[in-house]
Amino acid sequence: MNNNIQKNRQMVYTYHDETKHRQEQYARSLGYMDWATQPDPYRSYAETQKTKLPLSFDNKSLEYSQIFTQVKENQEDKVVAPLCLESVSQFFQFSLGLAAIKEFDGQSWALRCNASSGNLQPSEAYIIAKDIEGIEDGLHHYAPLEHELELLSGTTSELALPHNSFLVSLSSIVWREAWKYGERSWRYTQLDCGHALKALEVSALILGWNIEVVSTKDTELQSLIGFDQAHRYVPEERELADMLLLVTLDDTVRASELNSGTLRNTLEDTYVGKANQLSHNWHKWDILEKIEDATLSDELAHKKFHIDTYEENTYRQSSSLAKDIVLNRRSAQAMNKDNCTISKNEFETILGSVKSDNSPIHLVVFVHSVEELDAGLYILVRDDAHTEELKSLLKEDFLWERVDTEAGALYKLQNGDMRHISQIISCNQGIASNGAFTLGMLAQFTEQIEIFGASRYKELYWECGAIGQQLYLETTSLHLSATGIGCFLDDILHEVIGLQTNGYQTLYHFTVGRGLVDKRLSTLRPYGSHMEIV
Repeated sequence: MNNNIQKNRQMVYTYHDETKHRQEQYARSLGYMDWATQPDPYRSYAETQKTKLPLSFDNKSLEYSQIFTQVKENQEDKVVAPLCLESVSQFFQFSLGLAAIKEFDGQSWALRCNASSGNLQPSEAYIIAKDIEGIEDGLHHYAPLEHELELLSGTTSELALPHNSFLVSLSSIVWREAWKYGERSWRYTQLDCGHALKALEVSALILGWNIEVVSTKDTELQSLIGFDQAHRYVPEERELADMLLLVTLDDTVRASELNSGTLRNTLEDTYVGKANQLSHNWHKWDILEKIEDATLSDELAHKKFHIDTYEENTYRQSSSLAKDIVLNRRSAQAMNKDNCTISKNEFETILGSVKSDNSPIHLVVFVHSVEELDAGLYILVRDDAHTEELKSLLKEDFLWERVDTEAGALYKLQNGDMRHISQIISCNQGIASNGAFTLGMLAQFTEQIEIFGASRYKELYWECGAIGQQLYLETTSLHLSATGIGCFLDDILHEVIGLQTNGYQTLYHFTVGRGLVDKRLSTLRPYGSHMEIV
């Protein structure tokens, strides 16, 4: 067992090193777009019972700023939606559903509420329902294109779920990303899982619901969702369950009370529905299956991941309705370098939205144009216990000047114009230099893997993805633009800050500014409505 544990850790280190982008060599991929093998972004199951979900565009919702404050306020005043077909529909629509349809030159494509690298959407969702009027008890797949549930298994006995609760499982199909990005695609797949997780959490907050990670053995989770039933899936399009989530109306209910093995025994032995084939042909990347296998774990004691709701953001002000923020989230394709300056308050609102004092993920910030702040290099330390270690590992001549802000432990490291180097780091993308600021998510790496095992690797990516989704929403609430950046030169960032070991590694980059709008594109409301969104 110990040999396997160490072997899996070594696979993490090998994969991470081999999939770094370097100036002389990017991570291995086809190097071109093989349109003939482009995968279908929508999973469906043939010959299953469908439950059509009512659309929620006209539903009332709290302001975006209110959904966070009511979590901390008196529970008697908390607005909690009842558990019913309509509320479950809204939960999925405003998290993983279609947000808009883009049209250009006779072609159209959908955008979803959850961010995704290249809009390739590797994440899928499944719900285990009990006693929800209009939804049959059992396991269903959520189909975002049709906004409906597909019943995969009914129940043979009563599900052991708390009153007024249901389960959601997120899964990933790495082939959807591998088609374009090759060996680095597993990283993006895990980031997208984090995007989806935060999207689900925010959608739950809009309804006044609670959401919590259920600690499960990966083998039990694969069996619960049915991924061990190989005859129902195309082997080249492997789908793996990532996590199990408990959604409740009562915040006193604990996920630790659940047992995924017991739940499996209440579902049918063999599920119905054969998964659709996503591509006609495939390109195989051996390292992807190796890293998937290495990061599976049944060691519950080592599973550390939980939903970080972040600390109170004192800068967040009255804003648009939460549902509108979710539906209007976009990934900017280009930034307006001639109008890129944002206020210090806007900067603090954005960083303050992911404020934490118990996270292994810190933000290295390249400030380009923020009022009342010097241009230069900064770091937002999100766990004070790491401050001294970071000081010892980063460049000796860094300033470490504490910035007067309530957005978190923000330090200025270096003055100067960082636009050129931030563009070089981001695979020479101008979007990293033409905005107000760019950041890299710097994770405590080796220690996390050594203590918690190889499965911690994907959890770090999930947390980075969740941070990214939150930054997207916060930026949208301020009428600014943002984009997650997966293409970056890992070790150039490390060199800029002086890292000489793998103790910390950058996992995800992000940029904020004022986006340029491509006026050639039309934006339409999804799900059959042809109403244009202005």
